[in-house]
Amino acid sequence: MVFRRRIVCAVLIGVFVSSALGQNSGALAYPQTKKGDFVEELHGVKVADPYRWLEDLDSTETAAWVKAQNDVTSAYLQAIPAREKIQARLTHLWDFERYSTPFKEGGRYFYSKNDGLQPQSVIYFADALEATPRVLINPNELSKDGTIALGGLFVHESGKLAAYALAEAGSDWQHYKVRNIDTGEDLPDQLKWIKFSGAAWKKDGSGFYYSRFDEPKGDELAAVNKYQKLCYHRLGTAQAADPIICQAPDQPEWGFGGGVTDDGRYLIVAVSQGSERKNRVWYQDLSQPQPETIKLLDEFDAQYNFIDNDGPVFWFFTDNVAPRGRLIAIDTRKPEKANWQEIIPQSPETLVAVSLVGEQFFANYLKDAYTNSRVFDLTGRHLRDVELPGIGSAGGFGGRRKDQETFYSFTSFSYPTAIFRYDVASGRSTVFRQPKVDFKPDEYETKQVFYASKDGTKIPMFITHRTGLKLDGQNPTLLYGYGGFDSPQTPRFSVSRVVWMEMGGVYAVVNLRGGGEYGKAWHDAGRLKNKQNTFDDFIAAAEWLVANDYTSTPKLAIQGGSNGGLLVAACEVQRPDLFGACLPIVGVLDMLRFHKSTIGWAWTSDYGSPDDAEFFPLLLKYSPLHNIRPATCYPPTLAITGDHDDRVVPWHTFKYISALQAAQNCDKPILARIETRAGHGGGKPTQKTIEEIADQYAFLVRVLRMNPSFP
Repeated sequence: MVFRRRIVCAVLIGVFVSSALGQNSGALAYPQTKKGDFVEELHGVKVADPYRWLEDLDSTETAAWVKAQNDVTSAYLQAIPAREKIQARLTHLWDFERYSTPFKEGGRYFYSKNDGLQPQSVIYFADALEATPRVLINPNELSKDGTIALGGLFVHESGKLAAYALAEAGSDWQHYKVRNIDTGEDLPDQLKWIKFSGAAWKKDGSGFYYSRFDEPKGDELAAVNKYQKLCYHRLGTAQAADPIICQAPDQPEWGFGGGVTDDGRYLIVAVSQGSERKNRVWYQDLSQPQPETIKLLDEFDAQYNFIDNDGPVFWFFTDNVAPRGRLIAIDTRKPEKANWQEIIPQSPETLVAVSLVGEQFFANYLKDAYTNSRVFDLTGRHLRDVELPGIGSAGGFGGRRKDQETFYSFTSFSYPTAIFRYDVASGRSTVFRQPKVDFKPDEYETKQVFYASKDGTKIPMFITHRTGLKLDGQNPTLLYGYGGFDSPQTPRFSVSRVVWMEMGGVYAVVNLRGGGEYGKAWHDAGRLKNKQNTFDDFIAAAEWLVANDYTSTPKLAIQGGSNGGLLVAACEVQRPDLFGACLPIVGVLDMLRFHKSTIGWAWTSDYGSPDDAEFFPLLLKYSPLHNIRPATCYPPTLAITGDHDDRVVPWHTFKYISALQAAQNCDKPILARIETRAGHGGGKPTQKTIEEIADQYAFLVRVLRMNPSFP
């Protein structure tokens, strides 16, 4: 790993000429990135890829290019006077205690806590809810720069053993260890090459099930990940001896995840294919000496999430014949569809999660993108709604069937995430932990509007700002979107958004088609051949904000990450006249080669495959990299990625920013910020996060011509 492991100081002849900032004129002298002559023919179309060489992430040339780009960007951002004040304000507001939702095993409570500015949250456990907690795992002791993060914690029901996952520098790869909770010492067990997995303990605590890939050949941060396997690890044995429980050698794209029922009798295997919200369900009866794998649901026709079981009767959350979700019971002794029993029918709202605690089903619904939590008995009779503090997002409600308490979180745009304890018998919620953030929530207001997209579809959008905002078209506005993979965007508190609003900004979140706000039909309306709808929805949101005098083009910035980075970049190249700034973060930007690295092939469920002649022209039509027009004035752009991003590999951003710089024919800046020892976003240390946001906001202050004041 060349550029990922060290800074390359040499400037290679022929790669670029200059990386200096034109301080006097305000114009930038970009690195003159080498253009190759690579052309390939795809489905009869010749496609030029002059920056293909940047896909070699280990080359000295790429390392030098990264350094040159970072030098230009750093000089530009450091010259902005407001940046230091922005970072100071972010740091001040970020310094508050933050807790995760507790869970209980073996009478012990487990949760994470961050004192405020710790790089990573610390895992604690306590023998009673308000007893003095003890540290179980402190990731901050594992690296000097805070870039080793906890990727998962899986506690055996005895409360005495915990499997835990560690991830380094933001990579998706995880390293599993096992800790004795009583002694705080790790067992000798070490497991590697794990991604997208949990750990499901056998009831007797002898070992656990987990999912792994083969050791990658070549670059572990770029190699394609296929042929996932479900394995079993017996404590005290080497990983090489772990038996494979389920695999599909003839189906490289199938993924396997395992879970053990609370009664310990069944292993439930979810078989997936890519990111498609459909799965198969297989199971084994672990009470048998040599359990057979039974293919209970094997048509790959819908989503089936196992909830719990009553002996041989399995409860599933599913969208089978219910695009907004329902709860069903399947008796494994007579599993035919004609015998399925509907427990909770489909509702006008979208069912997104179900759990079973204390003999009651807790069902979370989305109503116009905010949470409504309902409680049902085992027959599906509605008992009550959970009284939430307001319009926002609630999650959690975990536990076991015998538990008489559960915990959930609640948050909204101006409501810092609080943790509540819920008493199952009485239905009463009490505060477990409520953070104290140094801002005044009453000074902010949120409204939800519905606007018409290009085809007339009504799209919801949340708008948050200081109370008493003057609608004069001069408010700096940050418009955020995602719009993909059935993922809903719901109200959430963020220190960074508070600082943006303190600076005089408006923050808007739009619920685009392609997301999961209104169930399967909403998702389908923004994926595959309908993907352009997502971009049209976002563009229409921007036009609505301008038409209704919240802002104007020179004051309007757009932001999104991952699939949202694709969203921002696609809208940037389609409507460069509409935006005052663009922030594509860890974006999927080359739609003809996204499937060539790591887990990118899995996204064809939303995008279609460029190898498919049916989808190739559709992808080519909106691929941000391939729709940059020469000699065009593009909005000021700060593209962000991480050198260890093995979800959306960083060459997407490298190639996009190179092409955009080459095409730019005005003095609006086109910059790349490439973070070292950082990945797709998960596990990023607090200080790195603060610095990245400070850079984004400083950039916006300059290009949107803001004059911010700070408390």
